[in-house]
Amino acid sequence: MSKKEKCNNKCKKTSIGGQAVLEGVMMRGERSMATAVRDESGVIRLETKRVKSNKEKNIFFRLPIIRGVVSFLDSMIGGSKVLMRSADVYGEGEPSRFEKWVAEKLKIDVISVVSTISLFLAVILAVFLFMWLPQFLRGLLETIFAVKFDVWAKNFIEGGLKLLVFVSYILLCSLLKDVRRTFMYHGAEHKTISCYEKGLPLTVENARKCTRVHNRCGTTFMVFVLVISILTFALVESLIGTDVEKIYRILLKIAMLPVVAGLSYELLKGLAKTDCFIFFPLKLPGLLLQRITTKEPDDQMLEVAITAFKKVLEMDADPSIPTVDFVTAEKCNALTERVKKTLEENGIPESAEAEWIVSLTLNVKRSELNTDKMVSAANVEKINNIVSQRVTGRPLWYCIGDTDFYGYKILVDERVLIPRPETELLVEHSLKCCDKDKVVLDMCTGSGAIAVAVNKKSNAKVVAVDFSDGAIELAKLNAKNNDADIEFIKSDMFNELGERKFDVIISNPPYIKTKDIENLQVEVKDFEPKMALDGGEDGYDFYRIIAKDAPLYLNKGGVLLLECGIGQTETVKELLCGFESVEIIKDYENIDRIVKAVF
Repeated sequence: MSKKEKCNNKCKKTSIGGQAVLEGVMMRGERSMATAVRDESGVIRLETKRVKSNKEKNIFFRLPIIRGVVSFLDSMIGGSKVLMRSADVYGEGEPSRFEKWVAEKLKIDVISVVSTISLFLAVILAVFLFMWLPQFLRGLLETIFAVKFDVWAKNFIEGGLKLLVFVSYILLCSLLKDVRRTFMYHGAEHKTISCYEKGLPLTVENARKCTRVHNRCGTTFMVFVLVISILTFALVESLIGTDVEKIYRILLKIAMLPVVAGLSYELLKGLAKTDCFIFFPLKLPGLLLQRITTKEPDDQMLEVAITAFKKVLEMDADPSIPTVDFVTAEKCNALTERVKKTLEENGIPESAEAEWIVSLTLNVKRSELNTDKMVSAANVEKINNIVSQRVTGRPLWYCIGDTDFYGYKILVDERVLIPRPETELLVEHSLKCCDKDKVVLDMCTGSGAIAVAVNKKSNAKVVAVDFSDGAIELAKLNAKNNDADIEFIKSDMFNELGERKFDVIISNPPYIKTKDIENLQVEVKDFEPKMALDGGEDGYDFYRIIAKDAPLYLNKGGVLLLECGIGQTETVKELLCGFESVEIIKDYENIDRIVKAVF
C-alpha cells in the first residue's frame, strides 16, 4: 500500500469549524453547533443548537459566491452572539446598582444594550482602521511626494497599508492577557480539528501533538479578503473610469464587501480541499498569520475544545439528541419564581417546595429568597437537577438528599423511608424513659433517625436493628455524620439479638396493608421501599411479632413505644395484653398515633 493510500485510509475530512470564545470554544458542524466554556469554578459548561444543513437551505443561498456572503454574515452575527453567551457563563457576578435601576425603571437589559453598542462600535472601528486610515495614508503619500497614483497603484498601496494595519492590530491585541487566552483557545480549536482529521482518537494527549494552524481558519479568510479586495476594487474602479475618492470610495468598498467575502470564501474552501504544493504559496500568508492569532493551549483548553467537538459529532450523527442551554447565574427571586412555575406545570402546586429547594441549596432562610442577589451557575445547576428529579414524582427529600429530624440532618434515599413529623413525637415520648444508664432498642431503624435522636439527646446506649443491608448502610452513615454512638445489627426482627435485654424498645414498623400500597401517593408507592411499608394483609404482621417477642427482651419495668397508622392503635393495644399498662398517645393533629406499654 502506498503512502498516499495509507493516509486516505487513516485521515478524515470534516466540515466542522470553530471559533474561540471567552474561556471556551464553539464548534459548528453540518446540522449542529456546540459551545463549551469553562466557568470560574472550573466546570465545563455546554450549550448546543440545531442549525440548518446546507442541503436544507434555499438553493439560491447555496450558489457559489452567494453562499460565501451568507456564511460571512452568519459568522459575524452568530459569532458575536456566541461570544456574548460565553461571557454570560464566565463573567457572572452581582449587577451594579445602575444596572438594577435601569432594569427596574426602564425595563431595559443593560447587557443587551452594551452588546449592541459594542457591535456597532466594532463595525465603526473596522471601517476606520481598514478603509479610512489606509485611504488617508495613501493620500498623505501622494501629498508628500507630489504624485498622483493610478487606479492599480492606489489600490495596491492601500491594500499594503491595510495589511500592515491588520497585522499591527493583531500584534497589539495579543499583548492583552485576555486576548492571549482567547488565542490559546483558538489554538485548541485547531489542534482538536487536526487531531480528528489525522484519524487519531480525540484525547488531550493526541491533540497536544497536532498543529495549531489550519487551512480553513478565519485568519486565512481575512487575508484572502484583504488581497481580493485590492484586485476587485481596482478592477471595478477601472471599469467605472472615474477617480472615486473620499467618502464615496469608502461607501463603494462597503458595498463591494459582500462580493469580496463571497470570492474569499470560495478560494478558502477550494484551497482547503487540496494539499498540492503548487497552491502552498497562496496558503502561506494565512498560515503565517495564524502563528500570531493562535497560541499553544494548555491541557484544560484542549479538554474544552474536545468537549465541544465531540458533542457536534454526536448531534450531527443523531438528530434526536435534545439541545441544551448554558446554566448561568440568576437573580434569587427570579429563580425561585421559575422553580415554582416549573413545579406547578408538573402538578406540584405547593410553593413551599420551591422555596425549600432554593433555600436549602443556598443555605439561606426562606424569608431571604425575595432578593436580587445573584445565584451562581453552580448553584442554579444544583437547583435545576433537584427540580428535574422532583417533577418525575421523586419525593422532595430524596431529591435534596437529606431531611431534618428532631434537629439532626438525616441522609435519605430510596433505601429508607423519609422520617415523618409524627415520628418526632415518638422520640419525644421515648426520651421521657431514657437516660445515660438505659439500654434502648430501635427496631426497624431504617434511616437511623430515631436511634440518632435518642442517643444524642439522652446519651443512652442504643442498639438499632433492620433487615435491610441498604438501610443499615445508610443508618451507619447518619450515625457517623451526627457523631452518635449506636450499635447496628442486621436481624429479621428479634432473631439475631440472642439473650440481650433492653430498658426501652422503640419501633415504627411497616403498617400499611399490602392491598393499600398501590393506592398511596406516587411519591410513596413508586419511590419509598415497599419492605418498609408493607405490614401484611391486615397491616399488623410486625405488631404481632413485637407483641409476642418484646417481653422476652425487656427488663422488668421496661417500656415499649410503637408508632401506628391511623385507626390501628386500639387493635395494637389489644395485641399487648401481656403488658402491665398500655396507653394511647395522640399526635399533633389529635389523631391516636402512639401506643406506650410497660412490662
